[in-house]
Amino acid sequence: MNLVFFILALVTAAGAVAAMGLRNLVHCALCLMAAFAGLAALYLQLGAQFVGLAQVLVYIGAVAILIVFAILLTRGAESPSQPVVSGRWFMGVAIAALTFGSLAMAIITSASVSLPRGPKSDVAADVAMKNIGTKLMTDYVLPLEVIALLLTAAMIGAVIIAMREATPESK
Repeated sequence: MNLVFFILALVTAAGAVAAMGLRNLVHCALCLMAAFAGLAALYLQLGAQFVGLAQVLVYIGAVAILIVFAILLTRGAESPSQPVVSGRWFMGVAIAALTFGSLAMAIITSASVSLPRGPKSDVAADVAMKNIGTKLMTDYVLPLEVIALLLTAAMIGAVIIAMREATPESK
């Protein structure tokens, strides 16, 4: 692991923690986008180009933008009057730290995780972007279309939820 990996991991974790801790929903969504971008950079840095680019296209380009639109359309951008840190927040942080610690310990002590000692294999070369694109457009075209339909339905649902119902007083 090198310095770039630690910086990207720090940016990703800071974005995720800020997305959980901030009260303004627009700020939370922007921090979530930063966490998604950091994760995409981590994928790209580790040599998983397809997963990194899919992270950028799907999560940053579609899901995060949809979240921001939903927040803005539902007028949820106003800051709440409650304090930022409460007793429940500390309990959540403690539970998250405990969960992270137990998962990290399980991964570290796992026998299947070992650092490669020899030269790197050419696994990444076998999984080229062209091969993945060909498979997506031939063998997996139906799941790809289902995902596109799901994202379209989510966007239409967000617009419908955001529409205000006309109350008798507003007429």
